[in-house]
Amino acid sequence: MTTPEEFNLRAWGLPDPAELAALAAGWFPEFAGAEPAARTAEATARTAAARPRAPADWEALAAGPGPSPEPPAYAPLVLPQDRAGSAAAGAYGPPPDPAARTGNTYKYSQIYVGSRSLEAIRADFPIFREQVNGRDLVWLDNAATTQRPRQVIDRLSRYYERENSNVHRGAHELAARSTDAYEDARGKAARFIGAPSADNIVFVRGATEGINLAAQAYVRPYLKPGDEIVLTMLEHHANIVPWQLVAGETGAVLRVAPIDRTGQIVLSEYGRLFNSRTRFAAITQVSNALGTVTPAAEMVQIAHSRGVRVLIDGAQSVSHLPVNVSALDADFFVFSGHKIFGPTGIGVLYGKSDVLEAARPYQGGGNMIADVTFERTVYRKAPAKFEAGTGNIADAVGLGAALDYVSAIGMENIAAWERELLRYAMKEMAGVPGLRLIGTAAEKASVFSFVLEGRGLEETGSYLNSRGIAVRAGHHCAQPVHRYFGLEGTVRPSLAFYNTPEEIDRLVRALYELA
Repeated sequence: MTTPEEFNLRAWGLPDPAELAALAAGWFPEFAGAEPAARTAEATARTAAARPRAPADWEALAAGPGPSPEPPAYAPLVLPQDRAGSAAAGAYGPPPDPAARTGNTYKYSQIYVGSRSLEAIRADFPIFREQVNGRDLVWLDNAATTQRPRQVIDRLSRYYERENSNVHRGAHELAARSTDAYEDARGKAARFIGAPSADNIVFVRGATEGINLAAQAYVRPYLKPGDEIVLTMLEHHANIVPWQLVAGETGAVLRVAPIDRTGQIVLSEYGRLFNSRTRFAAITQVSNALGTVTPAAEMVQIAHSRGVRVLIDGAQSVSHLPVNVSALDADFFVFSGHKIFGPTGIGVLYGKSDVLEAARPYQGGGNMIADVTFERTVYRKAPAKFEAGTGNIADAVGLGAALDYVSAIGMENIAAWERELLRYAMKEMAGVPGLRLIGTAAEKASVFSFVLEGRGLEETGSYLNSRGIAVRAGHHCAQPVHRYFGLEGTVRPSLAFYNTPEEIDRLVRALYELA
């Protein structure tokens, strides 16, 4: 009888623990002392724990992340039997129809993310009771927006039913309730990303507004003609256009760090971009188009060694990986609520206390002032200085509920399950005739973009929709990185912790039908 643990090792292609121990030194150059001396021990340990093994012929296989350094921690986890053949040989056939499965069949109740079964987690999300084109919804558009659990929806309803009021200045009970709920959400956001204080958290409409705020309020006043801002090829348009605007207004210049053919930052070339004219750097932690996890800690250290401040775009990382802005030493960090199971129209800008103090107000109005005359205005300290007018109070409270929800499951558990699911998805997709996976970096999260020979992006997306499968098809607001690969766009399935192996099977089966 095969135990669940033995089955997991076989199903995911993982080596046994003895093999892991024997190969560990070859997987991680840190063990051989090859990492830069400037890298801290904490960053080394954190990176080694997350780094998968990449086979030598990675790009040819397009097989997704290599084996995890540890076997899966879920028991019992019974996944579909391995297909005949191998991903390397491209010999996988289409998966069986999920509705016709018999025998060794996985069940939601047998898959655990932390202490909760996947079945219980999915029951929290009302939208998964929806059908699309007569089929159960498969939501694989999580990089665009995530779905909301009942706990977040109920918290929004409770706010409007029992707490609705403007915050901070009302002399009545509902104002007190609303203020408490709003500021409590700020504290939850601070704790969730490891900020030293709630005063480091500014509520904004989303990551895009957070980047614009940092660009206009902090960076622009320091720029002069010829100054330089460092970006990377992986950036979302939201982390390109704001810097183009301030560069155009000041005469500054953008410099772009390259990537290799797998989609990972070429760290040595990134370091060479910094010089005496460099004034700021803005980097993504996870690429929304490729899923690449960048070496953000090392990139921050390189910039800081040259006296340059750094903004990290965490829109795609915060719902997939544990984030600690203090450990990263980020000067700014931004994320959006709707990409971490919270409401739309709310997000967070984290800033170190000294940069928030130095930044000028982004907008003017009520709430952000200490005193106003017609001759001058005295501003309140951060974060109030950047929150002019009535904020998005209800959705901030909803964001707090979303952070509570994922914190209860555990971001480490979420990252572990998604890593296994991503590996399974890319392994199964590698055999689809004519399918080319785009973005095969060894460190990767949540996204498995592809193009299908002979099929347009819209055609592929439309066909999947006819099968009840929601994906994104287009340039994903990341045109530069697509053009690096000679493309104008891709089809982008993207995962969250509530996705299942059965949903991957449905996707792969539909792609075989289309191919």
